[in-house]
Amino acid sequence: MLWEDYLASKKIDSSRFKEDEADIWSAWKSLFEQMHPKSFTAQKLYLINPIRRKYPLQDELINDNNTPKKAAMRPKVKLVKPNDVKPKAIIRKPKTD
Repeated sequence: MLWEDYLASKKIDSSRFKEDEADIWSAWKSLFEQMHPKSFTAQKLYLINPIRRKYPLQDELINDNNTPKKAAMRPKVKLVKPNDVKPKAIIRKPKTD
């Protein structure tokens, strides 16, 4: 897998990333070429997301009609409690002698 293909799979715009932060781009590229992509992802896990947000791949943001994609609708989940029955309180009368 090539470095640019890896960045595209992580939805990062390689050209913008290279232009703005060339030193990080080249350092990551040399590390990527020395190890497996999964190992690189595990090593840079918490650094990849900020880069992804800073340099998003433009193909993902715009569809064929140049309009932003709508968020996928999620079904509403209704939480059901197992039993809505409250336990009865036991009231004991004091013994009188």
